[in-house]
Order: sequence, then structure tokens, then C-alpha cells
Amino acid sequence: MSPRLRHLTTLEHLPRETIERLLDRAMAMRDACAHGTRKIDLLAGRTVLNLFFEPSTRTRTSFELAARRLGADVVNFDIGFSSANKGEELYDTLHTLEAMHLDAIIVRHKVSGTPDELVRHAMSGVSVINAGDGNRAHPTQGLLDALTIRQHRPDFENLSVAICGDVKHSRVARSDVHALSALGVRDIRLCGPASLMPDAAEFPQCRFVEDFDRAIEGVDAVIMLRLQKERMAQTDLPDEAAYFRQYGLDTTRLAKARKGCLVMHPGPINRGIEIASDVADGAQSRILEQVGNGVFIRMAVLGELLAR
Repeated sequence: MSPRLRHLTTLEHLPRETIERLLDRAMAMRDACAHGTRKIDLLAGRTVLNLFFEPSTRTRTSFELAARRLGADVVNFDIGFSSANKGEELYDTLHTLEAMHLDAIIVRHKVSGTPDELVRHAMSGVSVINAGDGNRAHPTQGLLDALTIRQHRPDFENLSVAICGDVKHSRVARSDVHALSALGVRDIRLCGPASLMPDAAEFPQCRFVEDFDRAIEGVDAVIMLRLQKERMAQTDLPDEAAYFRQYGLDTTRLAKARKGCLVMHPGPINRGIEIASDVADGAQSRILEQVGNGVFIRMAVLGELLAR
């Protein structure tokens, strides 16, 4: 059996057994709390801190809900009014927070690698959970996407999955690839304009397809990504109308996928840019299921790291 995790900063190199254990635990959490209508006191007496240096709605809220449903105390650290906004070094902030006897720090930061730096500099037994760092990793999003797919298409070895959009700047794409490849998916296709694609050497397990009509042909699931404008140089910004014509998911393109293809998106959605509204809200959309699964995955991760 793979060892219990102390931190979760990336899914890269995590064994399949560990990922499957977290997915199974998420389903058990969902049943134990009656789909969120009942609290369980697995983490009573534990304290969890949300440390978000970037804006977030879904991730921060679902981590807070997950911790509270497990009986933990939750502190939301307001960066705008903190000493970190006055020039305090990140590690001084970390040590100050550790002195308050926290059990877990959930961190989102614009600089890739920050969660691992916090792990290296932590002086206590605090657990660090990555809620998204730069364009590097978003492990709980990768897990909830894998869980959503497994609920409808559990035979990972025979799946074809397309990830389309701004792959270059997407931490979600990286964590999705790490999760899906660990679970046995052999056909992962990455699609987007050449300027928004990473170096092929970073993803040797994936097929790079620039033409979206070819990329989506026969796939079982398609994960659409938003344009990460905040991480792009001005020269990289595409014309949105032209982008939608080439890389937007509409009903015509969706018809090229396998019947019943799962439509997914990590949010926030830019309607009419990467996805049409009738597809985002259509019968094949699993976007709201992803949001719901996010709470149970984050409960599973907190349980894995903090349960006595």
C-alpha cells in the first residue's frame, strides 16, 4: 500500500494506487455526509488556513466547505490587509502562521513552486495543500476531473480525452494529464493554437493536435480551458471571435466526438470564446458535477492528510 500523504503539492509522480485511494475516499466522504447535508467530525479540533494570493471563487469556497463539513475550524487569510501586503517575506508570514498552531495551509500563489517552498521552509508539522501555483499544478482540480470522468467512464485504459485551449498557461491541464496518465489513459490529446501550446517534451505521453476538429474526433471526454489572459503577454492575446471559430466548442464540433462525450470545464467559463452556452448548459455537460465533486475531493485530501 502506498504511504499516507503529508502534503499535496502536485500529482506528478503520484502512483496510481494513491490517486485511486483519494478518489475512493471522496466517494466514501460523499456518502458519509449524505451528499453534503450532514457534517462528520473527522477533523474536530483541527485548524485549516486558506492562504490565497490570487482571486478564487470555486476552489477557496469548496476547500472551506470541505473543512467545515469535516468538523475543522477554518481561517481565511485576507492578503489585502495582511503584513504580506506590506512587504513581509513569504517565509516570515509562514512562520508567523505556524506559531498559531495550524494543522494545514491551503495555498494559491501566482509563482510556480511556492507550495513546495513552503513545505521546505515549514518548521512545524503543518500540511501544505496546493490550490494552484502559477501554471504548474492544481492537484485537487486534477483529482476532481478524474473523479467526474470515472463516475461516467470508469474504464480509463480505453478512454480518449481531449484537452483544448490555452494549455501553455494552464495548471489544470498539467494536473489533468498527470492524473489521467497515472490512471491508465493512453490517448490524451492536447489542442490549441501553436502560441498557446507548451513544449512537446513536457508532455511525452500526449498527442499534440492543432486542428480542433481532428482533436475531438471520437473522444470520450473533452476538457475545455479558458484563455489565461492574466498570464499572457499582450502580443499573445488572440482575437476572441477568431479563436471561437477555430477552437470554440459548439454543437457541430461536439457531434464529432463519441456519442455521449463528457463536456468539462474547470471554470470560470468564458461563454462564446472557448465554449458555446448551449454546450456548457447542455445534456452532455458535466461542469456543475465537477464543482460538486470538488468539495468531496477536498474532503478526501484533508482527511488523508489530517485524520488522526
